[in-house]
Amino acid sequence: MGMAKYDRLLYILNLLRSRRSLNARRLAEECRVTERSIYRDLISLSEANIPIYYDNGYKLASTNFLPPLNFTFDEYTCLRLALESTPLLKAGRKAETLRQVKAKIDCCLPEATREMRKTALDTAHIDIDTTVTGRAAARFYGSLERAISDQVSVELEYDTIDHGLTRRTVDPYFIIFRRHAFYFVAYCHLRNDFRTFRIDRVRSLKLTDSKFTRRKDISASAYFEGSWELHHGEPVEVVVEFRGRAARVVAGSTHHPSEVVEPLDQDRVIYRVTIRGIEEIRRWLLGFGTDAEVLAPEELRRELGLIGLDLVGKYHSR
Repeated sequence: MGMAKYDRLLYILNLLRSRRSLNARRLAEECRVTERSIYRDLISLSEANIPIYYDNGYKLASTNFLPPLNFTFDEYTCLRLALESTPLLKAGRKAETLRQVKAKIDCCLPEATREMRKTALDTAHIDIDTTVTGRAAARFYGSLERAISDQVSVELEYDTIDHGLTRRTVDPYFIIFRRHAFYFVAYCHLRNDFRTFRIDRVRSLKLTDSKFTRRKDISASAYFEGSWELHHGEPVEVVVEFRGRAARVVAGSTHHPSEVVEPLDQDRVIYRVTIRGIEEIRRWLLGFGTDAEVLAPEELRRELGLIGLDLVGKYHSR
């Protein structure tokens, strides 16, 4: 009989930390579940912002995804549920060890998480992903995994935002979860360059008989380095002045590893960050409205100005 889901998720994380080149079949054998269950588990872990990717075996992109003294309330609740639900609580000395671990965690919670804990309802339910993203990922994940491991090209029908349905042959390198969705990076024969494909936009996928030789300079850890979310390109420094509530939001959380926040006064900060490409950060900045003013680069400042003029024309034309 397979272990409970919450125990299995922790077990999978430990396996990924300690072993290399584990595919879905091996994980399924270790956990005594089907490969389909493993794909759902990988989706659940990735949606919890644990950076898992596939590159000739599942790997953790970073071991820093769970800051030990900075648990959010959701992180704390999930961890507490795992600790309180494990059968090890009935196992003598292990039960005492688990209680000690839980006590240490409770002592180190941030104040905001402590306050939320006082009024929160206990829960013993973990959702299984049933979203379109989750179903699409589970549908094609196994085929992509085999193609990456065997270095086999695949034929895709892919629904692009700009051009609609396209057919193309690609050489897949790795799978990764970013921005609430699964993506895979592949060399695209149609574009003669590397592209990032969102799995839930794949309409059909078929492995071919063609093998490809993998480039050694492409890796999951380096491919997105410096990007805001997904895009990559030439590095550019973005400088923004945030005011009022936006300044407090930006100063109170981290948005990119390279960012620097310089307070000007109680209600203003200068935000500096070096990223690849400006399209994604442009969308982020638009969400702050007039509380954000781009100072550099001039290209981004001009683009946002044109968007502002277009909005004025739309909403003041009547």
